[in-house]
Amino acid sequence: MTLLDNADAQYPDLDSLSSEELMRIDPLDGRKLRIGIVCPYSMEYPGGVQFHILDFAEELMERGHYVQVLAPGRRTKDMPLWVQTTGTSFSIRYNGSVARLSFFGTVGLRTRRWIRQGHFDIVHLHEPEVPSLPHTALHPGFDHPPYVATFHTSFDHYPKSLELFSNYLRNRTGMIDQAICVSKSSYEVMEHYIDPAVPVHIIPNGVQTKLFESAQPNPEWKGTTSAPTIGFLGRMGEERKGFRVFAEAMRHILKFYPHARFLCAGDGEDAARKILDDISPDLVKHVEFLGRISDEDKARFYKSLTLYIAPQTGGESFGIVLVEAMAAGCPVVASDLEAFRAVSENGKGANLFLAGQSKSLAQNVIGLLANEPVLDDLREAGKRCAHKYEWDRVDVELLRVYADALKGRGDDAEGSDKPKRRRRGRFSSRLE
Repeated sequence: MTLLDNADAQYPDLDSLSSEELMRIDPLDGRKLRIGIVCPYSMEYPGGVQFHILDFAEELMERGHYVQVLAPGRRTKDMPLWVQTTGTSFSIRYNGSVARLSFFGTVGLRTRRWIRQGHFDIVHLHEPEVPSLPHTALHPGFDHPPYVATFHTSFDHYPKSLELFSNYLRNRTGMIDQAICVSKSSYEVMEHYIDPAVPVHIIPNGVQTKLFESAQPNPEWKGTTSAPTIGFLGRMGEERKGFRVFAEAMRHILKFYPHARFLCAGDGEDAARKILDDISPDLVKHVEFLGRISDEDKARFYKSLTLYIAPQTGGESFGIVLVEAMAAGCPVVASDLEAFRAVSENGKGANLFLAGQSKSLAQNVIGLLANEPVLDDLREAGKRCAHKYEWDRVDVELLRVYADALKGRGDDAEGSDKPKRRRRGRFSSRLE
């Protein structure tokens, strides 16, 4: 496996360029592509991979490319017309969460037919190791366009199930032309089962930072010095999202700030109420449940908070919620997971506490609330950290990978009998 350096000499430092300058950089030299993106998880339920795919598809279309997306599950009213679905999905426990996949029956045939009939120049597979649509595209003997694959998953402990299937996955992933990992932690999982001949790039998820920067606060969510508003966003019923850690910290925070309000957005209110009741029946009166919120309200949510808390306990390959909050100028207190350390530049852009330790979280929150100058510094540092994840920068890096995949096929968009050309490179600066 070749881990490539994304810093190509023909391109300037992307962090130094404005959005307008970035839009003028075109690794494809003006060529407009037909791109198919295959999602492993149902679009009916919100999740980081799904949001990433939808955002990137819109970025590609803004640059003039034709994009279609295939995903498991049923269509919803707000689903874009360029997203097609299989109509079915099933749920399994996966990495501390519930994944809604589509794999059995004729799903593989339908996925490969969709790829064939799409006449795509590039097909982008997400999480091809998962038993879902992208994996069915890795079918022996299937004549396909260049495959680019993105690996998102990170585990605290490498699962036995993947160990058992490592040889099988190594064989199937040999069909991939270029691979992308969203972080060092996802790379450390993927390297166990990827075909060693596949070039690998580490490129983070993109975030619409301008949406969060320009958001207006909601007066109803704004706090004061004596009555701060402290926020949580995520699936409250999933243990790894850390709601229990957050709830246990509330008890200690309320001793110092008895008028604090805890705003909780996302699914799982019933589970959250049970957790609060287990800890102390009085806690719930300090908590406001907002349910699922739109992207616009999510931006206003971050913009309105005194502090945003990311108490996840593990299984995170990236930190999109951290980047969103930091982009909005909201001070962040996050668990010290490897992925969160990377996004916050080892605590420069976010205050880190010991993962899973509610007292550590509470101490950090209380200390920050008592020191407004430190909070102000954290806001500014967070904005600087978030800047590098703006989509205008990330999509240039992703388009470079597309260009490499096309070159590896001799620039033959319909496929070629020419052997794949692998190029070697230096270790990515993102791992240093």
